[in-house]
Formats: sequence, structure tokens, C-alpha cells
Amino acid sequence: MKKVAFYTLGCKVNQYETEAMSELFSKNGYTVCDFETPADIYVINTCTVTGMSDRKSRQIIRRAKKLNENAYIIVTGCYAQVAPDDVAKIDGVNLVLGAKEREKIIELLKLHTGEDFYSHQSDISRIHEFEPLSISDFQERTRAYIKVQEGCNQFCSYCIIPYARGPIRSRNINDILEETKRLAQKGFTEVTYVGIHIASYGLDLGDCSLSDLLLSADKIDGIKRIRLSSIEPMTLNAEFIEKISGAKKLCHHFHLSLQSGCDETLKRMNRKYTTNDYFEIVSGLRKHFPDVAITTDVMVGFPGETDEEFAETCAFLEKVSFSGAHIFQYSRRRGTPADSYPNQVPASIKEKRSKIVKEITDKSRYEFMQKFIGTDKEVLFEQRQNKFFEGKTDNYMNVLTETENDLSGMYKKVHLESIKDGSFIGKIIEEN
Repeated sequence: MKKVAFYTLGCKVNQYETEAMSELFSKNGYTVCDFETPADIYVINTCTVTGMSDRKSRQIIRRAKKLNENAYIIVTGCYAQVAPDDVAKIDGVNLVLGAKEREKIIELLKLHTGEDFYSHQSDISRIHEFEPLSISDFQERTRAYIKVQEGCNQFCSYCIIPYARGPIRSRNINDILEETKRLAQKGFTEVTYVGIHIASYGLDLGDCSLSDLLLSADKIDGIKRIRLSSIEPMTLNAEFIEKISGAKKLCHHFHLSLQSGCDETLKRMNRKYTTNDYFEIVSGLRKHFPDVAITTDVMVGFPGETDEEFAETCAFLEKVSFSGAHIFQYSRRRGTPADSYPNQVPASIKEKRSKIVKEITDKSRYEFMQKFIGTDKEVLFEQRQNKFFEGKTDNYMNVLTETENDLSGMYKKVHLESIKDGSFIGKIIEEN
């Protein structure tokens, strides 16, 4: 029986798609093994959101070749979709499949195994149907991901993803709910709905919306928590927030992509909101969900970002006071409008600005966490970290508790006592 190993780069959507491909291989008689184990076939699911993502993808492909020089290497995902010729130049690659070809991976592997090299990418801009990948189980996880949406129509000036993923396509709501029920029957109590631009879920269907999905999933027996992946802010208008506030199982954590706290920078980025719009949304969420955690993405060094514009971003970050942030430096992506913009910001300035933003968001994260010291929160425990067991609260705060017991998959009420290295240290409250 042949062994196959997977490596996933990038977002939670990629993680879902890798899990779905893994199931396809298992159902076809392959043994799925750890990536560091010598395997007959390696599948690398790539990311291309930044230049660093491209480099990491190439490094992993070369590592697979070193693990077994005779292995059959398949490269798929976003990098394979937008730069197949670059992937083809890497020694050892046998099969390059674009973002749409994952559902056919077994068929294409069998068809081209005898060949030294084969590459196939669909014209992703012409794909208008949701790719029929699904999952019945997640191995060694306490939280299940469910892909509900694909593609993006926003075309932010810095972003390659619309060219890698194509236009928006939404999954049939009944298919999503059935998969959620199957996973609940497998024992999963927490699910995360993921998508490339999840805010646009249902726009192409016409008969349902993201709020409809959340309220329907809220009724499924066995599910205790429902999470959303990163979401664009303009979906969360007052009407939407009011509606989803009725979903009892929806976790009080929203990752709202900001990118910049300066309106002029947002215009050049082709973002579809202003800082005032964004702040109103944050205020609405905090009104309806008092314990809500709001995290974000911040890009520094976008072309033309002056010291004054960066100062506006810093002031806005302090005003919003996020509970967490993913900070990254602008990376030129060939084929995007921003790649040709004048006034590209030097790397040294990007590095300096990254550190300043980190200081601001680390401070606001600590201040947010301090509010919960001395309170009791329910934690879903996931994995061991040395003498501690690690888990997440409803609002996605990390909690460590010292125990010798295996708490994986268990919910426990924890008294939060202190903060260390960005995590709570707490004690489980013994039930009488």
C-alpha cells in the first residue's frame, strides 16, 4: 500500500482542502502518513499571498525531494495556480495542479503517474461553481473546519488571491448543514466556517446569506460553538449584527481585516470602507457582544504610505484597541496594480513600522486580557504543552492549565488567574 504525505501552507481554507484531499487518498487505498516520514507521494498545498509564502512553498517542495528522492511530488494550491512555470522549474516536481484541480487529484495522479511531468490549471476566472470537496472527519483535531465559500471579487490593489481563486462561489446551504451534522455525529462540538471571502457567502445564490447559515447551524444538535474565519468588515452592518446576535452558539470573536487605519491608504488599496465605517462596526459588535474579541490584519509599508499616513494608522489602532493583530509588511505581487505603484517603501522602514504596530497591538491585547483576570470562562481544551494543557475560550483567548490529565476535546470551566506570554494561566473549577 503506497504512502502519501501532505504539507499545507497558508489559510484555513487550504487546511480544509488538504483534509479533503487526504480523505480522497484514504478512500482510494493509500496510507496517509506524517510529512517527515519517507513517503511514495508528497502533496504540497501552496500559498501565494506574499513573496515569503512563495519562498516557503519552494522550500517545502525541495524538502520533500530530500526526504525521498524517488517520491512522486504533486504541487497544488494558489502558488501552483498563478505561477505554474515557476513551480515546474523546481527539481523533482512531477504534477502541478491549479486551485480547481484538487477534486480530480486521484484521477490525474493515476492518469499521469508514468510521465515525468504534467501540469494542468483551469482558467479560474471562468469557474462559477463551488468545488465539490467535503469532509467526514478531521484527524487529531478538536475543532473542525468547513469550507462554505470560494473566490473573491474585491480586487484589492495589492492582492493576488482573486487571480488565484477566481470569482465568488458559494456552497449550497443544505450541503454545509449536512456536513456540520456529520461532524457533530463524529463528536466535534466546535466548527469554523471558512472561505476566501466569507462575507460574500450567498451573494451568488440569491436565496440565502451568511446570517441565514449561522442561524440554521445554530439549531444543530451536538454543536456547541460556531466560529467564522476572517471576515471583511462591511458585511457586519447594524442589521447583520442584530440578526446574528440571536445565534446562541456563535463565538464572540471576529477577525475583521483592517489593513490600514488611514483613509488615503485604504483608497489606494481599493478597500471598500473608511475608518469611520470600520469603527461603527466595531462599536456595534461591542454593543451586542460585551465580551467580544476583535482581531485584525494590519499591513505596513504599502506603496506611498508616508510617515503621516502611518501615524494615522497608529492612532486608529489605539482608538479601536484590538485584542490581537496579524502584522505583515507589504509584499509586491506580480500581476497586481500595486506592484507598479510609485513610492515603494524601503524594507528598513517596513521593518521599523512593523515593530511599532506590534507594540501598540501587544499593549491593547494585554489590556483586553486583563479585563478577564479573576473571572471564570469555559474552555475547550485541545493539546498538551509540557506540564500544561492548552485550550481556547469562546472569544478565542488562549488558556493554559497545569494538569496531568488528558483534557483533549473536553470543555472545562476555568478560573483565569494570570497572564503569561499572551496566554491565560488558570485553574479548573472542580464541580461538586
